[in-house]
Amino acid sequence: MALAYRTRKRLAVLILLVGMPLYIVAAVTVVGLFDRPPFWVELLVYVGLGLVWIAPLRAIFRGIGQADPNAKKAEGQGPSA
Repeated sequence: MALAYRTRKRLAVLILLVGMPLYIVAAVTVVGLFDRPPFWVELLVYVGLGLVWIAPLRAIFRGIGQADPNAKKAEGQGPSA
């Protein structure tokens, strides 16, 4: 079942405001459990972790920056002024 545009938009905002900071804290904590690797290895780990979170959430963020596709349908149905 596909999510409505408004639902996806609200879910995307929730993910960015709550989920992303939690993911960053978790990533830094996990990397901090090990001895500090060389700079380039640490950079690769953070870039990799920065890309990994996108894969499962791709469907939610796709098309969020576009106009609501259902708004065009509703424009013509309102009462005339």
